[in-house]
Amino acid sequence: MAERKYGEPAPPTTSTVRGEDWYGRTLAGEQYRRVEFVDVDMAEITTENAVFDECSFRGVAFNLSAHTNSGFLNCTFSACSFFDATFTGCKLTGSMFDGCTYSLLKVSGGDWSFVGLPGADLRGTSFRELRMREVDLTGARCQKATFRDIDLSGAWLTKADFSDSDLRGSDISALDPLNVEVSRAVIDPDQAITLAFTLGLKVLPG
Repeated sequence: MAERKYGEPAPPTTSTVRGEDWYGRTLAGEQYRRVEFVDVDMAEITTENAVFDECSFRGVAFNLSAHTNSGFLNCTFSACSFFDATFTGCKLTGSMFDGCTYSLLKVSGGDWSFVGLPGADLRGTSFRELRMREVDLTGARCQKATFRDIDLSGAWLTKADFSDSDLRGSDISALDPLNVEVSRAVIDPDQAITLAFTLGLKVLPG
């Protein structure tokens, strides 16, 4: 299990849902606190304004699921599958991911600040217009991913690989090109200036 930032332990759970079939369910406004979900099929589930507070998900399939304005607050996801899942306007602050798969994951809007994704394989995923302040992407594989208009201030990015990714419009002030792979990444002119300053270069008018 990957460690949370600063070594904080995962919140304890007080009840367990194990091996249930929640395929295609709609959860609107429902709330769960400190529930452990183990080997639950949540494929094609739809959540809207639902809240999962300090819950644990182990071996849960979120394939083709759609989440709108829902909260997964300080949750733990272990060995979960997010194939073609979408999160729109969702809040996942403080949640931790370990050993999960993310093929075709799409995230738009919301707040993923303080989320732990160390070593995650995020190749080809899409993140747009959301907050990811102090997110832990240490060693993450983000090749050909989209991180458009993202607040990445204070992010942990050491040894992350953003090759061929689209970073336009994002706050990349925490990105050190000396220890983050950014070859062929797409950036905008303002970001180019930010990287130049990070490298200690002087940017002067021609």
